Amino acid sequence: MNKFISIGLTAVMLFSAIVTFGQPETIIHHKINPHSQSPNHVGMAPTAGSTSATSPLVYHNGPLINTPHIYIIWYGNWNQNNGTDNAGGQQIIRDWADNIGGSPYFGINTSKNAGGYTISGNVTFNPFGDETTDTGTKTKLRDADISSIVNNAINSARLPYDANGVYFVITSSNVSETSGFCNRYCGWHTYGNLTRGRVRYSFVGNAARCLSSCAAQATSPNGNPGIDGAISVLSHELEEATTDPDLNAWYDSSGAEDADKCAWTFGHFQYQLPGGAWANMNLGGRDYLIQRNLFKSGSSWFCQIDSTRN
Repeated sequence: MNKFISIGLTAVMLFSAIVTFGQPETIIHHKINPHSQSPNHVGMAPTAGSTSATSPLVYHNGPLINTPHIYIIWYGNWNQNNGTDNAGGQQIIRDWADNIGGSPYFGINTSKNAGGYTISGNVTFNPFGDETTDTGTKTKLRDADISSIVNNAINSARLPYDANGVYFVITSSNVSETSGFCNRYCGWHTYGNLTRGRVRYSFVGNAARCLSSCAAQATSPNGNPGIDGAISVLSHELEEATTDPDLNAWYDSSGAEDADKCAWTFGHFQYQLPGGAWANMNLGGRDYLIQRNLFKSGSSWFCQIDSTRN
């Protein structure tokens, strides 16, 4: 999520100063799919991306998370009969969270050890145990609402306070995030000093709300394009929350974090499934199409799906 957001021709930093409790620090957005109006978006393999080195990230001395612990807060109506906001969709996300740790894909992040901090390449998540449902009924959320949802889940002991936690607020497709979900971004991550301490958290919505903006394909590996699209965004946010949890660690001269530099590219090892969907990795027995991440090789940086394949 690039730290600097383009509005017209002006690059500005999106900054929310903490003047009242619950407002986040700087929010870093995962921009919408730039290929959504191109022939690559429907009926063709998703964009592979370049094999050339990218411009480098710079380490800014901030902390890294060695082993992030995923927590999920389900928000909205996850009992709909729309084929996406249902228990099956939740299980696809749960399986992703339970299997991304230790994968060759997430292991890319071990190349970014710096400043005495190391990244293990592992992720912890306890299905069902590390989840809760928020009973709020709003269908229009503000950035500050996301902070409050996370804070309430921790304060009520529905989820524990965890300094290594990354708390995901995942919304059903009938919920909007009014600062720009679907028209400016597909998800974001930040940190905040909440009641119990510093918390790293993220918003990701079901991409079924706007497949053309927040998914790479309309036919997906797990038969749920909105959820499959959201999983690529979740992966993006998890990577950046690990390598730049307080927004002062790894990013480049323009403010782009690692996953930003590879966003909406899926590599050269995609394979097509019998139903027509494209995938580029298998985690725990499920196929997924997940954007590439940035791998550091010596002094060079490459977008890859693991340490050997781009």
